[in-house]
Amino acid sequence: MTPSNLPPTPAVITLHDRRRRQLLKAAGVAAIAPVAVATSGALAAPRKLTFAWNANSFCLSPVVVAQELGYFERNGVQVDLINYTGSTDQLLESLATAKADAAVGMIHRWLKPLEAGFDVKIIGSSHGGCVRLIGAKAAGATTLQSLKGKTIGVPDLASPGKNFFSILLAKNKIDPERDVTWRQYPADLLGIAVDKGEIHAIADGDPNLYLLERRSPGIYQEIATNLSGDYKDKVCCIVGARGELVRKEPAVAAGLARAIIQASDYVADNPNESAKLFAKYSPKVAVEDLRALLGTLTHRHHPQGKDLLAEIEFYARDFRSVGVLKPGTDPVKFARHVHADLLS
Repeated sequence: MTPSNLPPTPAVITLHDRRRRQLLKAAGVAAIAPVAVATSGALAAPRKLTFAWNANSFCLSPVVVAQELGYFERNGVQVDLINYTGSTDQLLESLATAKADAAVGMIHRWLKPLEAGFDVKIIGSSHGGCVRLIGAKAAGATTLQSLKGKTIGVPDLASPGKNFFSILLAKNKIDPERDVTWRQYPADLLGIAVDKGEIHAIADGDPNLYLLERRSPGIYQEIATNLSGDYKDKVCCIVGARGELVRKEPAVAAGLARAIIQASDYVADNPNESAKLFAKYSPKVAVEDLRALLGTLTHRHHPQGKDLLAEIEFYARDFRSVGVLKPGTDPVKFARHVHADLLS
């Protein structure tokens, strides 16, 4: 959905709006006057919320779009963005204890800590993609089958890459615990570990792998992504909110989820403008590279309602099969417990 498709707004311009218009003019995109409209037609103050995200993740461009182009305000919320780089367990604890109201993150990271009982509900989604597995050609790591007996580097041993590609390896009859070795390195040292022969493949996200390949042309072979095979139509990044907010203010939580959906569609329709907006959060990556990276993702895919519930169940079943979730966890009951359908 582009800004011109959004509902019309009353001609009320505040100082906040004028500053936003100046920002948007500088970015070369159409300005939107953010305003929330009450059912009576009178202006209503948007609900203020804190929203945690990782500003280093280019795939979260919809968060920037929603903030800069007024999608949050048009859905009745005013968001303060918190750049959160801690562990997922800490993030979900911050939601459960009301230190933040909502957050966006990778489903591959969220399901295990949610199994532990955090009072957080998955209320929406944004896109698919984000994670890749690349191998060193010189080490013969060019296919999933070729990884038997080899070592895969990851930025941490609970990373989305390790969790997801463990599943993909298992589905290709490769035991992810016995047939391969996982070794942890800081993200910026993964390429050096390959050069030293300490690892033969890397499971991580972009832009890290993208930049690594740019610096080392011809060295790596893409083996798989989290859009490979059965996962080509599966979501990656999801939106969650603290349980109390979902129970007591479902319309507010729904507005937040809806804003991310609308902003995700904008990214899909306008990757050039979206890359420009996100560029200030990613000074190490050129706008044209951000544009290329956005083209690898599926920002048109953001399931809701029963579709999102089905994908959570799908992942829960897969994660249980490789021991990420407990053997006794029922994927159906688990999905129903952690999901809240606010938009159907």
